[in-house]
Amino acid sequence: MKTKFAMTCVVCSTLIGSAVALAADDSTSDTSQAVAYVKDSAITTDIKTKLAAEHITSLERIHVETDKNGVVWLSGTARTQTAADKAVSIARVSDHVTNVHSDIRVKSAD
Repeated sequence: MKTKFAMTCVVCSTLIGSAVALAADDSTSDTSQAVAYVKDSAITTDIKTKLAAEHITSLERIHVETDKNGVVWLSGTARTQTAADKAVSIARVSDHVTNVHSDIRVKSAD
């Protein structure tokens, strides 16, 4: 009887230990994804704030997206090439940005 009880305890503790280890892995991965998301949004917000501070009206039509690796994509329209270049320059010097891709089109106001 004691042997049967001891074996049951060993099996149960092994199964419970495995379940706890899996749960710990899941919670860690969720946290890292959340941290990456916050970091991405922080980069995007930082760039948008800097663009708004420039007070160049055509910069408000530029969209900013950032991936988990710090790569920034700029899209939208600008009234001049100078404004488009300024947006790229602002993004490049922002903290934690690893690369900038620009799909900004120059389009004059009609």
